[in-house]
Amino acid sequence: MEQGTLFETVESEPLAARLRPKTLDEFCGQKHLLGEGKVLRRLIEGDKVGSMIFWGPPGVGKTTLARIIAHRTKANFIDFSAVTSGIKEIKQVMEQADKARRFGEKTILFVDEIHRFNKAQQDAFLPYVEKGSIILIGATTENPSFEVNGALLSRCKVFVLQALKTEELVGLLRRAITDERGFGRQKVEISDELLEAIANFANGDARSALSTLEMAILNGEVTGDKTVVTKEMVEQCTLKKSLLYDKSGEEHYNLISALHKSMRNSDPDAAVYWLARMLEAGEDPIYIARRVTRFASEDIGLADPRALEISVAAYQACHLIGMPECTVHLTEAVVYMSIAPKSNALYMAYNMAKRDALTMLSEPVPLVIRNAPTKLMKELDYGKGYQYAHDTEEKLTNMQCLPDSLKGREYYFPTDEGVEARFKARLEEIKMWKKNNS
Repeated sequence: MEQGTLFETVESEPLAARLRPKTLDEFCGQKHLLGEGKVLRRLIEGDKVGSMIFWGPPGVGKTTLARIIAHRTKANFIDFSAVTSGIKEIKQVMEQADKARRFGEKTILFVDEIHRFNKAQQDAFLPYVEKGSIILIGATTENPSFEVNGALLSRCKVFVLQALKTEELVGLLRRAITDERGFGRQKVEISDELLEAIANFANGDARSALSTLEMAILNGEVTGDKTVVTKEMVEQCTLKKSLLYDKSGEEHYNLISALHKSMRNSDPDAAVYWLARMLEAGEDPIYIARRVTRFASEDIGLADPRALEISVAAYQACHLIGMPECTVHLTEAVVYMSIAPKSNALYMAYNMAKRDALTMLSEPVPLVIRNAPTKLMKELDYGKGYQYAHDTEEKLTNMQCLPDSLKGREYYFPTDEGVEARFKARLEEIKMWKKNNS
């Protein structure tokens, strides 16, 4: 155990460390796992924790949750970093845990950034996990399906931790101001608008939110016994001329609307400007990439099928390299969307089909296109008369696939824009063939 010095005080620790939750009730967020009656909470409270992996973005409480588990189960807790440890260190820790097991002591081994271990290092854990010498808790920001080898992953339960919501972060910041472990012993004046701005800037990361708040308070204007945090100070602490969104988030939605409508209006210059406004204000690039991906199908669709490929590639690039490098990938996607031919035919098709689906929920699937995996189903004429299109020369049949009540209903009306003109011509050929062969 690391020994502190005489000169260290609790106040010298970063705010995030001072406010680290010690119990599940103090833990912020992850209600889908830790709410009353939820699976992970029940495992922890019942002291039935097994090896597991916490997968989620930075600052959502992966390490904190592991420490709470260790305290709750009264197990030995070993904090292990994949960045600084090799196979030699792993084996030393494993032997130590093996000895403790013989005396009836549990050992929880927490491995931060487990995705940084190579296959040989991960394999070193396997025998000790299998015989119960350790309870392995790994933390990763990367998809464990790709970053943790299959043998180890199969012995662990994966729990997905989500980025904290703005309201959860605001609650955490308020607690930091009133809690004696935070700034509860001094009078701090900061508006709800600024707390929300800090929460938005943190992008779901509690550590980032608390660090920004701490910097703003330590550099606040001191008047008597009161510290006042101003808008200018928050902007300086985030190193941005940040757009301080209001409580309703109106400016946030105004900006994404401006980006969307500029792309729809085929104005790449305006689109890039609004993109820069959002990114430089601290907006999550992943959020923007998701909206651009939606745009690719909603406003372009089959007029240029490449639009969807490019938007998804931009999303993946944002995920892989993050800010500020991913700005150029988003710019590429936004400019492509702006100059691509436009069609909302897919969007309109789904909305029309949705209306029918919601008002005709009980329409039966025609027998001819039902699956018939059992003898009884075949006897009930499931699949009877089914025509396999690939067996025909034209790769077409006149088989009815809509329910009788919707026979002849049309939803997709392709435009003449871009590549969709070819789809339109093909669809007209199909309809003419079916009409002539009905």
